[in-house]
Amino acid sequence: MGELTGAIRIKLRQPARKRNLELVLLVLACAIDVAAIGLVQLGANDAIDWSLLTLGAVLTGLVLVFHIVLRVVAADADPLILPVVTVLNGLGIAEIYRIDIAEHTTDWSGNSIKQIVWTAIAMVLAITVVLVVRNHRTLQRYSFVAMFVGLALLLLPMLPFIGLRINGAQLWVGIGGARFQPGELAKIALAVFFAAYLVQARDTLSMTGRRILGIRLPRARTLGPLLVVFAVSMLVLIFQRDLGTSLLYFGLFLVVLYVGTGRASWVVLGLLLFAGGAYVAGTTLGYVGGRITNWLDAFNNHVYDAAGGSYQLVQGIFGLGAGGLTGTGLGQGRPDLVPLAESDYIVASLGEELGLIGLFAILALYLLFVSRGFRIGFAAQDDFGRLLGVGLSFVIALQVFIVIGGVTRVIPLTGLTTPFLAAGGSSLVANWIIAALLLRVSDSVRNQPRWIVEPREALS
Repeated sequence: MGELTGAIRIKLRQPARKRNLELVLLVLACAIDVAAIGLVQLGANDAIDWSLLTLGAVLTGLVLVFHIVLRVVAADADPLILPVVTVLNGLGIAEIYRIDIAEHTTDWSGNSIKQIVWTAIAMVLAITVVLVVRNHRTLQRYSFVAMFVGLALLLLPMLPFIGLRINGAQLWVGIGGARFQPGELAKIALAVFFAAYLVQARDTLSMTGRRILGIRLPRARTLGPLLVVFAVSMLVLIFQRDLGTSLLYFGLFLVVLYVGTGRASWVVLGLLLFAGGAYVAGTTLGYVGGRITNWLDAFNNHVYDAAGGSYQLVQGIFGLGAGGLTGTGLGQGRPDLVPLAESDYIVASLGEELGLIGLFAILALYLLFVSRGFRIGFAAQDDFGRLLGVGLSFVIALQVFIVIGGVTRVIPLTGLTTPFLAAGGSSLVANWIIAALLLRVSDSVRNQPRWIVEPREALS
């Protein structure tokens, strides 16, 4: 009996150690964020402005509240996700504030203050998700609800009176003075739908149907809901002129389908469809062809000087080059010379002031976040948790690749924002909710019944 009691006591202490580790990392993360804001102020103004640091202290308090909530209702949750997100979000606020200083908009009209407010809103919503969704498996019951919600969110910007076209893209909804991009939340709803539906139809998708050119295609009635969601999503996004989000949904659809069925033929078919779609879009849609031209011939003077040309791309590359290996230092670069430096091009802004070393450190944080998400997904014993964890993590990974690939001229620019770093309330809210869902899945995974078996082994 003594051995059994000791074994149980050891297991009960493990969640506390996870939360203690999280607390230490959160203190370090908040210190890095505060130091970044202070260095920006010293580098740009040679003085400390305590007003912004006071607002940062409010966010620190919210982060600690989030930690306490996890300690109470999700003690087994992953201890690294929240500190990683906190560092990324804080570095983004510091760099946005740097750009506000250069543009003389450090008051409440500046993007940095708005980003702080949106961060607070995003944290509150993420805490709410952790409190309301006590087990990720409950989301599986609402698969078709998630589908309809996702499609409705995609259609909202197309509605009259509330739909807004900004920078050529019909992605925004405006109500009063507030603007929001509903497609950011749609990616979460569709990730839930894809995961839930593939759990039900996995065997049918992978084992039944006709074989054509070595690829077994499932019956139409089985693949129908997935094709409908995919087709409607792509059509809506094409009409909204947003290539980045279209690619994001395509990648999410493909990777969840592959993980759910385990068939590499889906990857081959998906890449062929993507290649065909890219060729058609590049030859028939003018704005797609323009971005490809800007990518292939960015330093051509005619392309550089043209309206909607490669000016932004080239300026971002020059900024990264000016940063070199160690960067100019926070507050001492000129990121404001690049259009949309606080949103689409915040990676170039950080690369200029933190250098290649700092940019690699940021990429390492993203790699850590995604790897923990994949680990959470593959550790799940239920198929829905596995697909949901992998799908949500892949959304972040693909988004980072698309953004940084566009900024560094690896692929054409697409217009997506960098998760947690870039200015934008809707993106920030959606990504914090993704982090909250991964925390909830990780807690559910570690609370699986296998813990009950170990005390019995201690008796032997």
